[in-house]
Amino acid sequence: MTGLAAPFPWFGGKRKVAPEVWAALGDPDNYIEPFAGSLAVLLNRPPSGPDGMRRKETVNDADGFVCNAWRAIAADPEAVAAWASGPLNETDLFARHLWLVNDGRSRLLHGMEADPDYFDVKIAGWWVWGLCAWIGSGWCSAAPGGEVSEQMPAVDTGAHGGTSLRGVHSKAMRGPSTQIPKLSPGGASGGGNGMQGIHGLNTRSRILETFQALSARLRGVRVACGDFERILSDSVTWRHGTTAILLDPPYADGEEVYSAGDDAPGTFARAAAWAAEHGSDKRLRIALCGYEGTWSPPAGWSTIAWKAKGGYGGQRGEGKAKNENAGRERIWCSPGCLRADDAVNAGPLFAGLP
Repeated sequence: MTGLAAPFPWFGGKRKVAPEVWAALGDPDNYIEPFAGSLAVLLNRPPSGPDGMRRKETVNDADGFVCNAWRAIAADPEAVAAWASGPLNETDLFARHLWLVNDGRSRLLHGMEADPDYFDVKIAGWWVWGLCAWIGSGWCSAAPGGEVSEQMPAVDTGAHGGTSLRGVHSKAMRGPSTQIPKLSPGGASGGGNGMQGIHGLNTRSRILETFQALSARLRGVRVACGDFERILSDSVTWRHGTTAILLDPPYADGEEVYSAGDDAPGTFARAAAWAAEHGSDKRLRIALCGYEGTWSPPAGWSTIAWKAKGGYGGQRGEGKAKNENAGRERIWCSPGCLRADDAVNAGPLFAGLP
């Protein structure tokens, strides 16, 4: 592990299994992550080859808030840190949530459609700040009817959990959310004070240091925003050399419907179909994430079985089925990926794999 992590909680992140993923992907000339989320795998990429040079790296997400945050942190970490710093206040959380799903969402939609390098530091800072304070689903998402909730946010005293997001390109984003904001009191993913994400860092200087470290790592990483297949064309993949692709779409079942709104099942099916179609291309090293039983890989593919942390519902005693899903996590690796017998220092990472 590199020690770098997203400055916000993210349900479905693959940080725990990143070493196994990189043992399968190796050190490719070109790396693509079409479903960016928390960038857990990219941020834990081992140092590149003998020359120490970073390879070409491209990430993408359909969620404009996600893409804007990574672009802004990479380009201007100081400004994002300034907007992300500040004490927790549930009235502010409610007000910023409404501003982001209205004015903020509109700004991103128009800005990102017109300029592939566009970012907004205020939106990025407030989005990260709120994501680290919110419990459960609903942060910066909107109800289908677009009704405005007049209720003030309720404070939840339970453990914090993951977040369900629907970005600027989601069909579900039609107006302000009716979700009642809930203030997180902290938990395991936070800092020494028990708070999560940036709120566990205590001071603005520590937040700035975190953002600056992420900015240095993301230098040169291209952040696209849109449908995942836009960055899987020949001109983006194998034409740049051996290309590794991590496909981590919203899962077809279970609770990992975190960024694609109503299209989540269809997104997984499309990603799996693309993987199956291109898996025989030895110029590509494809890793597809999903739950056991939701996809049957073609012949020649290998499987990484791993267990994720349980979700928020499970922590509160309400989600036995959700916690059972944590044990169904699978990453299917195409024939072009490295195997245990030809991956340098793969060692026990691939023990027991088919």
